[in-house]
Amino acid sequence: IITIVFFDSLWIKANKGMTRSLVGEIQTMFDVYKNGNEDNQQMIINLYNKNFDFVIAYKENELLPKQKAERWFSPIDRSLRRELKPVFDSYWFDTTSYKELVDLRIKYNDGFLQIFLPKHKIAPSSARIFALWITLPGLLLILIAMVFLKNQTRPIVNLAKAAEKFGKGESTKGFAPSGAQEIRQAGYEFDRMRKRITIHLNQRSEMLSGISHDLRTPLTRLKLQLAMLTQQDLAKKMGDDIEEMERMLNEYLEFAQYQKSEKTKLMNLNYVIKDIVKKYEGKQINIFLEENPEMDIRPNSIKRCLINLIDNALVYGQKIEIFTKKMMNNMIILIDDDGPGIPESEYQNVLKPFYRIDKSRGQNKLGVGLGLSIANDIIRSHGGNISLEKSPLNGLRVKVSLPF
Repeated sequence: IITIVFFDSLWIKANKGMTRSLVGEIQTMFDVYKNGNEDNQQMIINLYNKNFDFVIAYKENELLPKQKAERWFSPIDRSLRRELKPVFDSYWFDTTSYKELVDLRIKYNDGFLQIFLPKHKIAPSSARIFALWITLPGLLLILIAMVFLKNQTRPIVNLAKAAEKFGKGESTKGFAPSGAQEIRQAGYEFDRMRKRITIHLNQRSEMLSGISHDLRTPLTRLKLQLAMLTQQDLAKKMGDDIEEMERMLNEYLEFAQYQKSEKTKLMNLNYVIKDIVKKYEGKQINIFLEENPEMDIRPNSIKRCLINLIDNALVYGQKIEIFTKKMMNNMIILIDDDGPGIPESEYQNVLKPFYRIDKSRGQNKLGVGLGLSIANDIIRSHGGNISLEKSPLNGLRVKVSLPF
């Protein structure tokens, strides 16, 4: 708005006034010049050169240029044309060929009078000063605004990074609320929420761990008593039940303790997968691994997750295929088996703790339904997710997505 007001009210009006005055001087000079003799004409040229900085020359037997050099959108050209038109019948001017001069040619006798005029006589010098006053403070204000915005957004970025780290199960000890009051309040609320969630998870883990440990003692006594029974058939059946209960307790303990206090490491998932597959010698497991970058993971947790998924696939299938590939900013792991698969309606349910399907894939198989749930929790603690699909081998495909 200031720029528009300046150009409309000040610069353009000043330009009009200066141009009108200049054209008046030129008209006076031209009238005196054409009415005088040669000596008077030369004296007029010298006087105007000395007092007005006009460089005047008469070009005899030359024609005015036919090609116009005027710029229709230039305020200077428009103003000069407006003032010259009522005064001179035939003229030509150029404001672009010379940086500091205007080339004006006026028809006179068999030639034309060429006048070089200082451009500052029609263009107010205040325009440059005004442009500097507009530009420099504007740039300064932009820099100040950038610094201010950076200081305001830094606490938000730190809060977002802390939330991302906490979502991946990483430590957020370095986070401290800062910034404006509202941002600090959000930071304090996040910190309180983090503490509540951590307490809840620890209580859950301690409860499951305590229950499992407490149940081990009576199970051990039962095993000792079974060893003293004379009825071996009954003892064997009861022993099988006790062993199944022990397996259940082991899974409970694993579910409670798998993510305790493990630090992240920069590792390549391909190496982790190759190391795991070596332990399944004799099993039909094929791997197809693409090159992928190193990423921050908790290696023992990831190994536990992949072992659970591979063990689960081997329980129900004979042939296993494992793929890795990069997709956007995620590392994708695909585990396919040729087992009976599960209904699509059960894809979400089998990821829940303690859930077992009583259909073809879940019938007469050992376990308490925690393998996939543990794997899912591990991947979610890394900021990823697990989804289930139909496998090209006609069994189940487990798709693991981990962000870089």
